[in-house]
This record gives sequence, C-alpha cells and structure tokens, in this order.
Amino acid sequence: MRAKTAATARPTTAELDLLQVLWRLGPSDAKAVHEALLPDRPDATYATVLRQLQVMHGKGLLSRDESQRPQRYAPVQAQDKLQQSLVKDFISRAFAGSGKALVLAALKNHVSAKERAEIRRLLAKNGDEA
Repeated sequence: MRAKTAATARPTTAELDLLQVLWRLGPSDAKAVHEALLPDRPDATYATVLRQLQVMHGKGLLSRDESQRPQRYAPVQAQDKLQQSLVKDFISRAFAGSGKALVLAALKNHVSAKERAEIRRLLAKNGDEA
C-alpha cells in the first residue's frame, strides 16, 4: 500500500525535474527520461533515474505501465494541477494563507517592468469582465 497519494505527496526538487521531463515527453521509459534529463543534469546516471522513477511510483506521483517492456512511466497529475496544489500549500505555509502576501512579495523583487505591464493588462482585462 502506498504511504501517500499523489494529492498529498510533495515532490522533491529532483522529482520535479523528472516530472518536467515526463510532462514534456509524455509516457516514457527510464532510458528516454534519462536521455532527456542529461542536458540539464549531466551527472545523472541511468540507474539513479530508474530508481527515482520507481520511488516516485511508490509515492503515487507516477503511474507505471507494466504491460510492455520497457515499462513506461507517466505523471499521475497534470502539470497545472500539481503546480496549483504546490502553490496553495506554499501560500498556506509561508504566507499564512494570504495569496495577496505572495503576490506582493513576488512583485517586490521578482518581476520585470515588462512583466508588470503584462500583469496590469491582465488585471485590467479581468476587471472589465467582473
């Protein structure tokens, strides 16, 4: 039995790297994931990638198709759904549940002038629809 489900499991940084690869490639075997990961992580070995995929399957982050060889792994959650869950958890833990505090912190130091203009356009557009 799995200790955590995909809804409660928080992926590590290394697991997020593998999820990014799988979201980009779609269901893939360990060799394809390893090859796709090499440009960003040249130190990653095939054995490490395979073991990490197995651990992620055990945590409920990945599904595994055992009907074919080699086995193919796929994320259980869509990228946007997992990102929303991680952001919600981060806001709860780091900003006392305040989305406003998160946005203000991000706007303070992490947004370029071009991005600010784009955010203003988006807010103006959404304000017109409300």
